Amino acid sequence: MSLPPIELLESRHTFPGPYTIKVIGKAGDNFLARIIAAVRDELRLDVDPPMELKTTKGGRHVSITLEPQVQTPQQVLALYSRLSQTTGLVMLL
Repeated sequence: MSLPPIELLESRHTFPGPYTIKVIGKAGDNFLARIIAAVRDELRLDVDPPMELKTTKGGRHVSITLEPQVQTPQQVLALYSRLSQTTGLVMLL
């Protein structure tokens, strides 16, 4: 996975502030819980970030849209790196 350059993140987002990440993965095997745990751990959050969950019609995949508060572009890159290692991940946007 190719990560965006810090300069691009800084030019398109205000830091600190909310950052939207979309994760698509295989339903089941606690995928949602593992994604939330990874975000909370990486950003050292005490509570779950705002999110929206959608399941495909057949129920095989889930789409999770997260909007955690991030302090720096480096946190965004660390979060992408961490989430890209999640078992069952299909796509990370």
